[in-house]
Amino acid sequence: MSTAMDRPDRIAALLAERELDALLVTDLVNVRWLTGFTGSNGLALVGPGDQRLFLTDFRYLTQSGEQVDDGWQRDIAAEILPAAAVSAGVPEEGGTLRLGFDDVHLSVKDHGTLAARVGAGVELVAAGGLVEQLRLVKDAGELEKIRAAAKLADAALTEVLGRGLAGRTERDVALDLEMTMRKAGAEAVSFPPIVASGTHSALPHAEPRDVEIAAGTLVTIDWGAMLDGYASDCTRTYATGELDPRDQEIYELVLEAQRTSLAAVRAGAGGREVDAVAREIITAAGHGEHFGHGLGHGVGAEVHEGPRLSQRSDSTLAVGQVVTVEPGVYVPGAVGVRIEDLAVVTEDGVEVLTGLPKELQVIG
Repeated sequence: MSTAMDRPDRIAALLAERELDALLVTDLVNVRWLTGFTGSNGLALVGPGDQRLFLTDFRYLTQSGEQVDDGWQRDIAAEILPAAAVSAGVPEEGGTLRLGFDDVHLSVKDHGTLAARVGAGVELVAAGGLVEQLRLVKDAGELEKIRAAAKLADAALTEVLGRGLAGRTERDVALDLEMTMRKAGAEAVSFPPIVASGTHSALPHAEPRDVEIAAGTLVTIDWGAMLDGYASDCTRTYATGELDPRDQEIYELVLEAQRTSLAAVRAGAGGREVDAVAREIITAAGHGEHFGHGLGHGVGAEVHEGPRLSQRSDSTLAVGQVVTVEPGVYVPGAVGVRIEDLAVVTEDGVEVLTGLPKELQVIG
């Protein structure tokens, strides 16, 4: 399996396949993945052989020297624009130089500046997704970081649940969870925690309210930690006392769909195929219209990345990919349940990284 040290070489190897002479990397998540730089302003240029340029501004002179290894030429510029990297790092050659740029992340304004400054000898070629293609499969170091993030997040929620749910506001629980993760060492949250109780749980991406969580209801908590540049993502739904039989039935339905579809995750399986496993169970129970999102997504340097598990997915799962499996049922004005695990595709199935129980837990 590859390591962080060979990432520029893997990019260089793809240049020939894409008929590119060099690739300009501007998205900061991709810059960090490629170089290790964690600052807020930087660019990377990768060409054939050992042609590697990292460019940032004066504020990051020391930081870039510590984070970006000696395989990169490091330059400081007063104005960090894509064109500056091209002029500094692309040697003059005969003919037209085909320069790949990230059309997904480069703004229209910066593209215009780039096109105006590179000169007639450079052809700009849309190459969005090239770095993301390599990020799909995680190396051993990346997997260890995601495991650590998931472990931290699990421990944080366990601590928060020990302080109870009923009688606290959704917002209080969400803030408590975020601060507990940060105190435990998280550099950030993967996303603002979702805490949704009662009828509010029927909103898949509900925002926590200043409303007290009642007894005898369901509470959905979706949370994750960013640790050393990698994210975790997990969802659990808890009871705060004796439930309405309808809510209990929906919980058991989602749990069955989650366990069955998680078991279907394997190398070679299609994202659409795995999504269908959960969707068929939920549809057969009469709740197909209440499961409106995809089954899951990739997680890594970003909390939402490829591959996708959905009805429209064209992904095929591969060893080393990390995905969520998160079916849900959301009945408007009534109740919502989501159960989510984070899993690594392995040679013989999956390794589940999220460790909290999925059987319905009652938290007072």
